[in-house]
Amino acid sequence: MMSEINVTPLVDVMLVLLVVFIVTAPLLTPQSLTVSVPKTTAVEAASDQEKLLPAHLIVDANGNIQLDNITMSDAQLADVLKQRAIDPLFFMKVEADKTVPYGRVAEFMAIAQSAGVANLSFVTITQ
Repeated sequence: MMSEINVTPLVDVMLVLLVVFIVTAPLLTPQSLTVSVPKTTAVEAASDQEKLLPAHLIVDANGNIQLDNITMSDAQLADVLKQRAIDPLFFMKVEADKTVPYGRVAEFMAIAQSAGVANLSFVTITQ
């Protein structure tokens, strides 16, 4: 009489299933996920924001930028933000056109982060 169980076929089946899931999982993920951007609602501003010193960054559809209505390049923006980010009450509002690629907006976020801007907000339209 055999008193032990042979698990080799079970291990073989489990390894094949593992390989199948590893190969198919990345293929299924992008098709099953859809991004639905939420609508924003009006939020009452906090009372401590009145003390903050805002800078308004506008990004037009072509990716050109204006900081407080002054047109500038990315390098100039970095220099200005380094000077203004010294103040702990400084924050930046970003108003980007909806046709601007996310990569361009991410560049401004990186510039702001490297300049030391701690507070950053995005301007949206409430519906």
